[in-house]
Amino acid sequence: MASHKPYGKKLRLLRKVKQNRRVPAWVMQRTDRNFMRHPKQRNWRRGRLKL
Repeated sequence: MASHKPYGKKLRLLRKVKQNRRVPAWVMQRTDRNFMRHPKQRNWRRGRLKL
């Protein structure tokens, strides 16, 4: 990908980076490990983005 991106695309990429986090430990603890992983978590190699 180019190092010089359009600002709108950069914002969308940044939002996807922020969304791609694991479930916090306190959530797992509070729900007795019912939520171990995030259903929308994405791997950079496997899942491609539609920007």
